[in-house]
This record gives sequence, structure tokens and C-alpha cells, in this order.
Amino acid sequence: MLIAIQLVALIQGFFLMGVLFVKRDSYKKPTLWLLIGSILSIIFFILGDDDNNMIAKGVDWFFFDASLFITFLFLFVKYSVSGREIFNKLDLLYFVPNIAYFINEIYEVTAAFEEVLAVEIFELIIELSFLYYLVHSMVRLFQSKKQKWMLIFMIPLALLMSASMVNEVLGWFGLTEIELFNDANFNTFTLLTVALLFYFITMKLILAPKEVLLALKEEKYKSSGLNEKMVAGYKNKIISFMETEKGYTDPKLSLTTMSQNLNIPKQYISEILSIHLNTNFQDFVNGYRVEAFENCVQKEQYAHLTLMGIANEVGFNSKSNFYTTYKKIKGLTPYEYKKSLSSNNE
Repeated sequence: MLIAIQLVALIQGFFLMGVLFVKRDSYKKPTLWLLIGSILSIIFFILGDDDNNMIAKGVDWFFFDASLFITFLFLFVKYSVSGREIFNKLDLLYFVPNIAYFINEIYEVTAAFEEVLAVEIFELIIELSFLYYLVHSMVRLFQSKKQKWMLIFMIPLALLMSASMVNEVLGWFGLTEIELFNDANFNTFTLLTVALLFYFITMKLILAPKEVLLALKEEKYKSSGLNEKMVAGYKNKIISFMETEKGYTDPKLSLTTMSQNLNIPKQYISEILSIHLNTNFQDFVNGYRVEAFENCVQKEQYAHLTLMGIANEVGFNSKSNFYTTYKKIKGLTPYEYKKSLSSNNE
């Protein structure tokens, strides 16, 4: 029965990777490759798991371990929730526990350290980091209200890992372990969980693909007609309009008026801001206004004006909008910023 489940999961896994690879240009790269990494790590786990090895029985292939899947899943959730389109290389540090686990397993097998308590404790600490990845991912999903369907798999995995770790501690003190969650059963339950995961992802990709992977923003502009030369030219014109002509000082500046001033179609401006500058029109304009406000506050010629008076000079026409925007971008109020300048000058 277990072999049949493993075979079905393998077929689904290879099918999923094929579908994702064919449609790879439609999705944001970090989430796409992290999901593929998750699927590939599960395939290795199904093929070479120590207790349910499909290739050779009784072989200790410890590098085919479920922990790699957990790390990929953790990063997949992180990028799905944040919506980031560029992978941060520093996030590779999250694989350090996997490397530590791998090294620890090598010592246990080659140097016969398996019964040394210090080694076992070190291994438990590493496993706790993977449990943290799962719990942290669940919290992020709860808070963001995105991809909540993934909790169906994360909660059982977290419970299984917790029970397995309890068994390890019981074993240290010579106490009776929970038979239901011994190593063999733990890996079997994990296999069942990931097989169910593959099934759900397959259904989601067929019925609601946007709930699995984030689509690229470019889809919205697929038929816009912009080429690289046009993008470079229009981008320079937009930035020059803001920095040289100080277009942001116009409190009535809108996408329409900018389009008219620069003789660039509105949809082209939206596309350039969204795809090539990774922002939207309002945030783009407000960013310039906030920087201009801070520059003015530091100049003596504006000392006679109130904070709102200076805000009006740089294009803000509403006190509530000014304070909300400034706090959103800078993380403090305009008054706190001015006060910090006074403190630095003392």
C-alpha cells in the first residue's frame, strides 16, 4: 500500500514540475523555483528515505531528508507573502541548518557517534530550527491571510516533528517512546502528508493557479508594445521631469497630467513605474515629495515656515495625507524628524 502511495506521489511530483517548467515565464521567479525546489526535495525523500527506500532497503541515505523540503517551503511562504520578485542571496543562510544536519549525520555514520548524547542534543537543536521554520510560516500565513490552504499540510508536519522530538528526549532517559510516532511511522506519516500536498497543488494549479504561484506583473502589460529602447527613453524622461523640473511640487499632479506634460501614454507610464521601477504612481511621486520636504527642513530659508507650510511647498495639499505618507515611508512623524535634527545640532 505504501509503495503505491509513493509511486502516485512520484508521478504527481514529476507532473507538477513539468507543468511549472512549461509555464515558468508566467510566474515570479523566486516563488516558482522555491516551489520546484520543494517538490524536488520531496521526490528525493520519497525515493531514498531511510525507512521506506524505494531503491535499496536498509541503506542509510540520510541526505534524502524531509528537512530540506521544510526549508524550501519556509522560503516559499516568505516570498509568497511578501510578493518580492528578486531573490535575496542572504536568504541562502536559511539552509545552514540543513548543512549542519548533513555534517552531523556524516559523523554519526562514519565515526559511530550515534549514541553520544552531545551529538544527539546537537541534532535536536537543528531539528528545532526546522520546527521553527514551520511554525513561523504558519504564523505568517495566518497574519497575511494568503495561501491559507497550505496550513492543511504545515500543521500535521509540525505536530509530527514535535512528537518525533519528544520521542528522542524520552529515548535519552530510557523511557518508553510513543510507538505511534517512532522513526519509521514518522517517515510514513510524512510521506502520506506530502503525497496529499502534491494532490492539492495539482488541483489548485488546474482550478485556481493564482492561489499557488504569484503571476508576473508583466502579464498586465503583455501587449503594450513597449520595447527596451522606448523603456529607457521614457524612464529617463519621467525621472528628469521629477528631478530637474520638480514636477512633484504640483499638488494636482496626476497620471493624466504627467502623461500630457511628457507626451507619453498613461499606460506606458504605469508599466514603467510598475515593472521597471517597482513602484506605483502615487508612491513614486510621494517619495520625491518626502525627500524634498526633508531637504527643505534643513535649509535656513524655510525656517520661517511651519512643517505643513514646507509640505505645501513640495506638493502636499492635505495635512492628513502628508503625515500618513511621511510616517509610511520614513517610519516616524515629520515632527520627530525635525526634532532629531535639532538634537544632532546640539
